[in-house]
Amino acid sequence: MAIAAMLAVQLANALSVPVIDQVGPAGTAWLRMCFGTVFLWLVARPAIRTLRRTDVPALLALGVVTGFMTTFFLSAVERIPLGTAVAIEFLGPLTVAGVMSKRRRALAWPLLAFAGVLLLTEPWRGDIDLVGVGFALAAGTCWGLYNLLTQHVGDRFTGISGLSLTIPVAAVATMPIGLPQVVGGEFTWWVLPAAAGIALITPVVAFGLEMLALRRMTHTAFGTLLSIEPAFGTIIGLLVLAQTPSVLQIVGVAIVVAAGAAAQRGGRRDAPVIADPSSTTAKETT
Repeated sequence: MAIAAMLAVQLANALSVPVIDQVGPAGTAWLRMCFGTVFLWLVARPAIRTLRRTDVPALLALGVVTGFMTTFFLSAVERIPLGTAVAIEFLGPLTVAGVMSKRRRALAWPLLAFAGVLLLTEPWRGDIDLVGVGFALAAGTCWGLYNLLTQHVGDRFTGISGLSLTIPVAAVATMPIGLPQVVGGEFTWWVLPAAAGIALITPVVAFGLEMLALRRMTHTAFGTLLSIEPAFGTIIGLLVLAQTPSVLQIVGVAIVVAAGAAAQRGGRRDAPVIADPSSTTAKETT
């Protein structure tokens, strides 16, 4: 289920490329969040009655981070190959894992991953898209914050319940930049059903699979699996977008994956104790 979730996320990103050409990356991200909200509310009603005042800041922050993580990443995919964008983005959560670790040597893994990213971007060739790299790094920063906030929110709500509260916030947060791109873009009839189909893949199906997987896996096991997402991004980019990596770029992806897997050693988290008896069973998350 975890592998299927990661493949679904990268498939949704690849399928978003034609929509990006029509309504821009921010418009595409906003449409995905809007349709995601509709689908999630059809599946699970928001657990508004269980909300506490102290929950609101974390929910709002997670929603905003989720929306801009998607927006920044799609802005990167518009400019650089999918596999490269995922690898650069992965520096975010990997750096957070290194900083949060009690072991100083854990900081070596983000540095190793950075070496892999250098092989992926090949800056010595002179044709690197710095704006695309910048968007990927911004998405990575959001991804790192997303992991921290998801862990906090996940201690209070189950996956689908939490998503039904945060994805609407993501839609509202990205509306100021997403709606103008949709209105001012080359809007054609197939954009809405395409965006709806992509939203069904991610966030609905992919995030749902993640939550089911997290109920059966430890934090460390899931985090280790998560480290192969850059490889999945490269594979999906090749199969769907015909983005063929060079040998050096393949080596770069392998280095990033190895660094991500190594960073998870000793990172197991004990299940949180929930003080509120009205809340649902907590999950472990990354």
